[in-house]
Amino acid sequence: MTQATSTGTTTDVTSPLLDSDVAVATLALTKRFGTQAAVDGIDLRVPYGAVYGFLGPNGSGKTTTIRMLLGLVHASAGEIAVLGSAVPTAASHVLPRVGSLVEGPAFHPYLSGRANLARLDAADRFADPRTSKARVDAALDRVGLLAAARKRYRAYSLGMRQRLAIAAALLTPRDLLILDEPTNGLDPQGTREVRSLIAALAADGSTILVSSHLLSEVEQICSHLGVMRQGRLVAQGTAVEVRSGARPVVNVATSMPDEAGVVLASLGLTAISQTATGVRAMPSDIEPERIVASLVSAGVGVRGFSVDVPSLEDLFVELTGEGFDVSR
Repeated sequence: MTQATSTGTTTDVTSPLLDSDVAVATLALTKRFGTQAAVDGIDLRVPYGAVYGFLGPNGSGKTTTIRMLLGLVHASAGEIAVLGSAVPTAASHVLPRVGSLVEGPAFHPYLSGRANLARLDAADRFADPRTSKARVDAALDRVGLLAAARKRYRAYSLGMRQRLAIAAALLTPRDLLILDEPTNGLDPQGTREVRSLIAALAADGSTILVSSHLLSEVEQICSHLGVMRQGRLVAQGTAVEVRSGARPVVNVATSMPDEAGVVLASLGLTAISQTATGVRAMPSDIEPERIVASLVSAGVGVRGFSVDVPSLEDLFVELTGEGFDVSR
């Protein structure tokens, strides 16, 4: 059985995605702008209760994907299920259960935080106006802004503005939060505030999809990861599963990197390159003790030797071919 969508394509309303035990699922999701595929056939899986870090360099397709999940952009092909319902077919039914922050908050600068939220709440046709004040105060309290509720928005710090935007997403109970770069442009204090809030919301049972390029933040709060590169999903799974895909690296600290490289190559190590302190390579099955002994026997002075698991930054550079901002 199929059902027509506003894009002119059809959606299979008996799709296994609709029976999935995940909060967000896509199948071959694609978005083209002309001949360019901004998102190219991705299969997202965001489990219920997860904090899913949706990662990738700028322009990798993260925001376009999020806009399709929220029904703001129509897919060129593929299927989407959010909280067990097809999007955009059942968007009006499911999206009231989804809170979102996409490309930064937008509020009236001359109004207070409370007044801004009250205006948003009044625009919600599903909200009971008789309980508006209680909802607004509860949302402000949830993000730690109740004491600053009367302060005008223009006087808020960047961290406070991001927290107010998240409060707007929490005016009514949400089963899923989708946050696009929630720490973008924040100073370290603001970043910590938003990180703590996300962790607290997750602890209360919310499912959260957070798009980010700040690896230090992702490492601290995310249970699952998905990595985008040029519109494709190149890695996905729990944080442990994704990191387990990283290959260990042999690091040799020496003042003789050329000679060390020759020895390592003779032992079958690959991807040999010089570093600031010596040389690094991908290990073979040879025991580390034999590598060190071979270096010493060849007259290479070894000041240090280690076999290291690459950092999350190293792994993502390998997956995407680009660096990430890890400064916060």
